Amino acid sequence: MQKIKITDTISSKNADFFQSVFEIVKLIPAGRVTSYGAIANCLGMKKSSRMVGWAMNASHSIPGIPAHRVVNRNGLLTGKAHFSGPDEMEARLKNEGIEVIDNQVVNFKVLFWDPLDALAIK
Repeated sequence: MQKIKITDTISSKNADFFQSVFEIVKLIPAGRVTSYGAIANCLGMKKSSRMVGWAMNASHSIPGIPAHRVVNRNGLLTGKAHFSGPDEMEARLKNEGIEVIDNQVVNFKVLFWDPLDALAIK
């Protein structure tokens, strides 16, 4: 995998974790979503979903990271405030055919992409 250049805003302590998060997020197929917790679990850090959120917040300055495909465990667009506009996250999801109503992904369980299953990590 190609290493993503991480900006100076990320501490060196978190850089490896953030890099791992970014590599997983880049694998989420268009039209699918995953959760912060699923990514943390895939990385063997089940209780680090908040840190995955921090990585997603930092990802907006790095091209090629589809952060709009990462939502909370209920399919809510909790990260939308970190996009350039209040409706950008929803617009990107809708552009991929994902229906969103009241800031929540419709059919979340059907559209959910589990990195553990997809990457055959068990």
